[in-house]
Order: sequence, then C-alpha cells, then structure tokens
Amino acid sequence: MCMNTIHLTSDDFLRVVADYHLPPTEWHYLGDRPCIVDFYAEWCGPCRVLAPVLEEIASAYRGEIYVYKVDVDQCETLADAYDIRSIPTTMFVPMKGRPVKMVGAINKRELERHIKDVLLKNQLHHAEV
Repeated sequence: MCMNTIHLTSDDFLRVVADYHLPPTEWHYLGDRPCIVDFYAEWCGPCRVLAPVLEEIASAYRGEIYVYKVDVDQCETLADAYDIRSIPTTMFVPMKGRPVKMVGAINKRELERHIKDVLLKNQLHHAEV
C-alpha cells in the first residue's frame, strides 16, 4: 500500500510545520502549502479507523496539502505544547492564520469540509508563492 501521509518526528515538525517551543500566541507556519496534522497513537482504536481515511485524503489532495502524522507517544513534548489531551486530534493548518483543531475520529466528509473551509478557502491567495 502506498503511504501518502508523512510521519513526523518532533525534529521534523520543527523543520516543516512550526516551532512548538514558542508560545502558542507566536504561531508561524513554516510550510509551503496547507497541512493537516494527525496526532495519534498506535494503540488507539479511533486513530486506526481514521488512518485509512487520511491516506485517501492525502492521495486525493496530493500537491495541494500535506497530511502529517505525529505519534503522541514518541513526541510527548510536541503533543503537550499543543495541548493534545485526547486522540485522535486533527489540526488543520492554513498558510495564514491560526490552526483549527478537531478532536475525535472525524469522517471523510467532515475532513473535506474543513479542507475546503480552512485550508483551501483562499487558495488563489496562496498561489503567489
């Protein structure tokens, strides 16, 4: 099976998403296109249900958004920095503005609605880069 989602370590997150050491008020996204960050754990049932849906989303929106996965057991400091208390937590990160978090296993239709409303809403605005 082709893996379209991208697994991140804490160091990867620092490089491609944001500096989680900064206070949340100083959010600055580092990516070159919007992204979804899935905070999950291997042992989490709802996380396992969401995983294939995120693979489909990553494939369908390839070239438009990134879909990242962060294992909260391996990246505890990172999860704490964003106050991840329940998993799965999905963070929608637009190019400009603050991320939007959703807690729980969300269905494909809800994911796509957030992609359109939060990530790709000002898509033409992002095309300047």
